[in-house]
Amino acid sequence: MWIARLAAVLFAALGLAGCASGPRIVAAEVRANAAQGSGAALLQAVHYRFDPQPPMAGQPAPAQVEALAQAALARVGAVRDDADARVSVQANASVATAWARSWAEPSNASIALGFGGGWRGGGVGFGFGGPLWWDDSVPVYISEVSLVMRDVHSGQIVYDTRARHDGTWSNTPAVLSALFVAALQGYPAPPIGPHRVDVPLVPVPEAPPAPAVR
Repeated sequence: MWIARLAAVLFAALGLAGCASGPRIVAAEVRANAAQGSGAALLQAVHYRFDPQPPMAGQPAPAQVEALAQAALARVGAVRDDADARVSVQANASVATAWARSWAEPSNASIALGFGGGWRGGGVGFGFGGPLWWDDSVPVYISEVSLVMRDVHSGQIVYDTRARHDGTWSNTPAVLSALFVAALQGYPAPPIGPHRVDVPLVPVPEAPPAPAVR
């Protein structure tokens, strides 16, 4: 009888562990605006170039930010074309550190399983618990990205999108990569108003070679 009970407990533990596995999700708060009319036409199969951005101390290097943005833009059909671009892109990313307040968010739970015996017989114990909340010593990383796309001839903004994620992960390149993907969700016709986009952590792309000038 106790063997059957032990097997049931083991299956339950494995089931709980399976629920906790899987890709990490970046929950992004996104706000995007797209031009209408002729401006919207530029966004279809767009060819773009990056406007160089100055480096900022303590922030991701501009070349790394461009590589992350370029990978996300390629997912929506945009083509980098420095020689014949119709749209210029300003890509920015920043990361700041804050500290979580008490009772901010739940921590990881723990699972314990034990069994033993004595002169009165054997027994099985199963526990599920752990600290319920983060304390004030946990750092929170505030990650933000933005893409501003302009008509190279008129300077008109044809697409402006921003995404933000507050979390405890310090894997900055992977989080920023996911945020650029989230920022372009729905391109070239994004949802109106602020909205949430959940994106799995995506592989960080390597910096591509600079396009050849034709």
